Amino acid sequence: MRATGEEEDERPLASAVRTARLPSMDYRKIITVEAGKRSGKPCIRGLRVTVYDVLDYLAAGMTHEQILKEFPYLAEEDIRACLAYAADRERRISVAVG
Repeated sequence: MRATGEEEDERPLASAVRTARLPSMDYRKIITVEAGKRSGKPCIRGLRVTVYDVLDYLAAGMTHEQILKEFPYLAEEDIRACLAYAADRERRISVAVG
């Protein structure tokens, strides 16, 4: 509490991260694209699991732990690489206005 009786401003982690701009994970060592595999979609370490698959599981409510249990050949770093790939791709999208 401040001397004035107001609660201290507790900045959420997301706000602090935006301010600090943490370095992004280098997903390029994990996310691979092969023309003959999954129609050229970005996959994890050359496996048949796509970035989209992992993002879709997360969006459906699966936790990292549930994904890792369902796909024991994946690692926590693979999930983070999918998120980093998606964030980087989103950053690069240009929006046509008009």
